Amino acid sequence: MRFAIAVLTAAAALAGCSANVATVPAPARLDSAGRGAATAATDERAMLRASIDSAVTAPKFDNAFWGILIVDPASGDTLYSRNAGKLFMPASNMKIITGSAALAQLGPDYRYRTTFVARGPVRDSTLRGDLLVFGRGDPTVSDHMRKDAMEPLRELADSLRAHGIARVTGRIVPAGDAFPGPTLGYGWDWDDLDYAYGAGVDELMFNENFATVIARGGRRPGAPVTVETRPARKSPKVRVTATTVAPSAAGAPKATAPIFRWDSIGGGALVEGTIAVGDSTSDDVAFRVPNAAFADALGEALGERGVRVDGRIFRDTTTRGDTLFVTLSPPLREILPALEKPSQNQIAEVLFKTLALEQTGVGSADSARRVIERQLVAWGAKDGGYAIRDGSGLSRHDYVSPETLVRVLATIRGDTAFQAFYDALPIAGVDGTISNRMKGTPAEGNVHAKTGFVDKARSLSGYATTADGHLVIFSALCNNWTVPTSEVEAVQNMIAARLAGMRLSPAVQ
Repeated sequence: MRFAIAVLTAAAALAGCSANVATVPAPARLDSAGRGAATAATDERAMLRASIDSAVTAPKFDNAFWGILIVDPASGDTLYSRNAGKLFMPASNMKIITGSAALAQLGPDYRYRTTFVARGPVRDSTLRGDLLVFGRGDPTVSDHMRKDAMEPLRELADSLRAHGIARVTGRIVPAGDAFPGPTLGYGWDWDDLDYAYGAGVDELMFNENFATVIARGGRRPGAPVTVETRPARKSPKVRVTATTVAPSAAGAPKATAPIFRWDSIGGGALVEGTIAVGDSTSDDVAFRVPNAAFADALGEALGERGVRVDGRIFRDTTTRGDTLFVTLSPPLREILPALEKPSQNQIAEVLFKTLALEQTGVGSADSARRVIERQLVAWGAKDGGYAIRDGSGLSRHDYVSPETLVRVLATIRGDTAFQAFYDALPIAGVDGTISNRMKGTPAEGNVHAKTGFVDKARSLSGYATTADGHLVIFSALCNNWTVPTSEVEAVQNMIAARLAGMRLSPAVQ
């Protein structure tokens, strides 16, 4: 069988490979015997099919649903196919689509702009009014990308001082509405919303919209539990109902079981439960109001740099004012690895809405869905081969077929920005979400692939470089199993490792 890639002829695919994938060697030639090499390659393909069939039809997977497609884009050959046109919950394999569309439509040099505006006159080093902040979703003000999320905010404070402002009589006001609508994705699980991976997104983002809260037990039972927050020290506000208890008996586990979650009463974080004398523990808590979290952190950074913010109510409620300065984020080519390698949901959601904002002028999830769907149609994906609800795959209403994922992976391979996408993917046994998978196998260092995981959905899709230098595209999705997740991963690991160990000689004409 052949997998027809409408946007690339076989010759164009070969040319694209050599032009855009400098790290992938050219295909090997047949040996002098010719026919013997072709026979060996045929045998390897047959063994690949047999090994996958045996693995996915094992009795332990009787209730599971597998979808697999493997193609050689240079020849158009389909090496393996099972339920390739069926729909699966892709989990974070959605980020393949989001990242590819962002690169194709925004370009690798795209930068986010944040505009700072004075609403009121500036006299005697004082802004007599509000400091407005117009965000467009910059996701890079984070520990993840800047080591310390407060540092870029301190740089903003320095810029404000450089513009002659040492005091703001009004407030820091998140302005504009670049991302209208809910901050949370459609169909996200309620149980996920307190965790960092379940944080919503808005025009302004601070530290990927979560804070780390550290709790410490007191010096004796009944003593107050103390807390601190990072990266900002003064936000979010933390309400503590946890109590200090006596340590457990010698050799027993410590009595540390506090619960960290969003505080619907205090509008910050809540720490409840117990913690042992002298012990400490921490957890991440998602911000429920992203724009306010950014404003709070910026206010703290301004204070550290000696800029006073009075916080008075300013009567002028318009968004008019004088632009003080505009900041630019690092380019998309630097943001993409922070999305794909750790599978960062909030960057995916920001890119999703950014595509809508740039293409339609409205950065809503509904607009983003239509933009992505039009891109998939332009790339030749089959109608009915996808159902898009968010950019991260956290929604249980996302559905994608292996065929659609392989088509996206094949098409972005022909883009001039492909190397940026390829390098951003996790590398087996090396980094990202597969840093500890496939070590010591042919896949180590030779498989660039995106994982995906929500309850009862596990995905692995990407590229494998074979032993003789072919770049093979694969997608292996599994839904609805009841065995340990590690057994699903083991099959996906096996597939990737076999592909990396194969030799694919061109078929004899």
